[in-house]
Amino acid sequence: MLQLKNLDASYGFLQILWDVSLHIADGEFVGLIGPNGAGKTTTLRTIAGLLKPMKGEVLFKGHKMNTVPAHETTRMGISYISEDLNLFVDMSVRENLLMGAYIVRDQQKQLETLDFVYELFPRLKEREGQLAGTMSGGERKMLAIARGMMSNPLLLLVDEPSLGLAPHLVTDVFKSLRRLQETGVTLMLVEQRVNATLEITDRAYVMEQGRIVMEGPSSELMTNEHVKAAYLGI
Repeated sequence: MLQLKNLDASYGFLQILWDVSLHIADGEFVGLIGPNGAGKTTTLRTIAGLLKPMKGEVLFKGHKMNTVPAHETTRMGISYISEDLNLFVDMSVRENLLMGAYIVRDQQKQLETLDFVYELFPRLKEREGQLAGTMSGGERKMLAIARGMMSNPLLLLVDEPSLGLAPHLVTDVFKSLRRLQETGVTLMLVEQRVNATLEITDRAYVMEQGRIVMEGPSSELMTNEHVKAAYLGI
């Protein structure tokens, strides 16, 4: 579904990504782990079309995406959930969700997707009239993920969903991501909680200083000596 080939990316004169190559197959749940500042968020932003690569290729379902603007990547089936969430805090849960479906012209399809999202996240159904700005941190994360689902994406990019959450809320959010994969959505997760990430993903890449330094099945990375020492505190 997704391929990055020898990707370089920068913010102005500051290069962040160096020769990054990775792939995600249809239906996979893939993690991208590494220390703060390694380039993980930059990778997601480049895939989503928010940052144009200096070199290399972003391929989505065989289409070169290097110059495709962000709003068109959404239409093509990529949804990016940033760590900032970017919710409309003065709008209700339902209004936020429907805003996520702005590219879907068929109103019946919008309502069908809304029902699907409420089935995945029953707490949002219970609070559909509540203003997003009055929700708890965990509920806001769920709303952001659910809003990302309203465009019926083929690939969901999720950045730091555990940021600022209590441990029990992190568990709820991670379970929600796993349920999404079970419905057929392909996911890429950037997350600081390495152990939790490796427990729920199929495969993972380790990024350090803007480069992919390791990859493999998540179960194998959990037993890798470098990963255990650097990220799991073992």
